[in-house]
Amino acid sequence: MITRSRNRLLVEGFVISHVAVGKNDTVRQLIEIDTSTGLIEKVGAPGGSGGPEGTDLSLGEDFLIFPGFIDVHVHAREDPSSTESYKENFRTAGLAAIHGGVTAFVDMPNNPQPPIDDASYLAKREISRNCPVGVLLYAGVGPRTRPLSFPVPYKVYMGPSVGELYFDAHDDLRETIARYRGNRLSFHAEAPAVLNQHRGASTHAERRPPEAEALAIKTAIELSENYGIETNICHLSTAEGMEIIRSARERGTHVTCEVTPHHLFYDQDNVVNFSAPAFLQCNPPIRSRLDRIALLEAFRAGEIDYLATDHAPHTLQENEQGISGMPHLDTLGPFLFWLLDEGVSLRTLRLALAERPGKFLGHYLPERYGKIEKGFVGSLTVLRREGATVRRGSLKTRCGWSPFEGNTFPGRVSHTIVRGEVYAQAE
Repeated sequence: MITRSRNRLLVEGFVISHVAVGKNDTVRQLIEIDTSTGLIEKVGAPGGSGGPEGTDLSLGEDFLIFPGFIDVHVHAREDPSSTESYKENFRTAGLAAIHGGVTAFVDMPNNPQPPIDDASYLAKREISRNCPVGVLLYAGVGPRTRPLSFPVPYKVYMGPSVGELYFDAHDDLRETIARYRGNRLSFHAEAPAVLNQHRGASTHAERRPPEAEALAIKTAIELSENYGIETNICHLSTAEGMEIIRSARERGTHVTCEVTPHHLFYDQDNVVNFSAPAFLQCNPPIRSRLDRIALLEAFRAGEIDYLATDHAPHTLQENEQGISGMPHLDTLGPFLFWLLDEGVSLRTLRLALAERPGKFLGHYLPERYGKIEKGFVGSLTVLRREGATVRRGSLKTRCGWSPFEGNTFPGRVSHTIVRGEVYAQAE
């Protein structure tokens, strides 16, 4: 922490800004955050006339300052009915987020007691206040649910995943979605009919084949077009799914999509490089090398709206039992340096991790997120070009492991600033 006697934080360095120009989209700026409100008070050139003195954090050329990262897909696992003390909760998820440079996240609803109405949503929102970073909750959509009485984002599990909040039949899905006209719905896109057809297959990937995602994305887009909903496709995993989204956009349908670190980094060929390949089981599964490359190319081109972790913090024992999902909050910052080496621009990362997620939050929360600009929330993510190896002992997530263990990335998180509160990260 940085201790100050005044109610302001002054940070100077190279900012990845929406107003920056040049090949690397950086400009050196002085940022003043009012720590009493948590908002940015002023942004300008360092050393300008009238600029405040006594900078708290002055950073050199090997540091990059982003608007605070926002992860739009996290499973913190805690709900009002939680009795399993070993599970990730909002506090521990927040600590992992800070470690990985994440200053706010959107939490998923597939809990034992899912937030599907006003009362259950508000009860979960109350316990989310224990989180040291900002939290927005998804409400769940399932058979017979209806929209809440106040604006929230909604999550739809089109087929079985982790939890009981999902649809088995297409008619139930269509009837339910018709009640959500005008709302934003994010879809876990795996068609239950295809999953049922392949239920007896020998491997997890074969039980959840690519055609399940393709059919579900087509269905979600059709529902979007028929019922006037704003559709987001979660954790896109196939080249075919990306092509379906492109086609929908070409005919004027507004649809957004996410990609995860694991679907960009791992494929069916290189999973053997991880010490415990079975732990990389997820829904949708790790796909072919061609799918992975197609997603990386689409992300590089700016066609994928969000980089979202799908942080699923199951314990080592649960993963050994075949539960799907892997944690990523701790390692998001270092992973971005791998993306930079793969040709992803700083501008693309800023859009996918700050500006677009900030607009998402802005539909539901009273403050503005995602830009380094006067009046926006004073949260920043500072990365440093300094090699770092992911080690289990340094992780903050309660589940205690990472799919990137042993990987050395060419950079790390230096500081995470949450509404003016500075968390300096150890090397």
